[in-house]
Amino acid sequence: MKLFLVFMTAGLAAWGWFALKAFRRRSRRRRLLATPFPPEWDRILKKNLPPYTKLSPRLRQQLRDTVRIFIDEKSFEGCGGLTLTDEIKVTIAAQACMLLLNSDVPCYPRLFSVLVYPSTYVAETGHTLGGGLPGEPSVRLGESWHSGAVVLAWDSVRRGAANFRDGQNVVMHEFAHQLDQEYGAADGVPALTNRSAYAAWARVFSQEYRRHRRNTAKGRKSVMDDYGATNPAEFFAVATETFFEKPRQLKLNHPELYGELHALYKVDPGEWQ
Repeated sequence: MKLFLVFMTAGLAAWGWFALKAFRRRSRRRRLLATPFPPEWDRILKKNLPPYTKLSPRLRQQLRDTVRIFIDEKSFEGCGGLTLTDEIKVTIAAQACMLLLNSDVPCYPRLFSVLVYPSTYVAETGHTLGGGLPGEPSVRLGESWHSGAVVLAWDSVRRGAANFRDGQNVVMHEFAHQLDQEYGAADGVPALTNRSAYAAWARVFSQEYRRHRRNTAKGRKSVMDDYGATNPAEFFAVATETFFEKPRQLKLNHPELYGELHALYKVDPGEWQ
């Protein structure tokens, strides 16, 4: 009985701590969003995020709010001699938060740090997607760690933001991995709205992944980058990039895949082009 009471007390204490933490986070967010959006940040969004001016007023406000929460709650670190600026933070946060529009999901709850290099950097292969033992060094544009960090090369981030129609966006790619990793290993299956949605997702994505692998192996052109044939996690990340940057081509050539991504992200990027 005493042991039971000890466990009950510990459980209530832990619940109380989490409840207090959540209350403080909500209060901080309310205070943050009650202040005006920085005009300089708005200018950065207009300059570095082509879809921004084409979003509806409601979506623009959503994006601004989520960007502010992201920058307030995540730690940005400049690496390789890079000095962080508001432009770097806002440009990265905005592209990451495009994946959260119209969504009730938290603001990347497992993410703590965004590490930014000035350009391509060398990393150990074992760090990819936060799994495996250290391996041979490789040159990277970005990577997502299961332990709560995203690593990005600023020159690639800037290129991806400037050209929003080439299907190449390192921020969206790596933050798609973060969504994929929120409830376990990266396997190409992010958290969906309800249990019944998983059956359709599994059918469409497995079918489209196999098709992409066959086409890549045969050298056939696709609206999606060949890197998506690497594994299901990379296919999901590449499909996400394509959904936001080449929505009309993806919808024309892969309508079922587009439908699943539309249900996940709850936006139609074709409206912004």
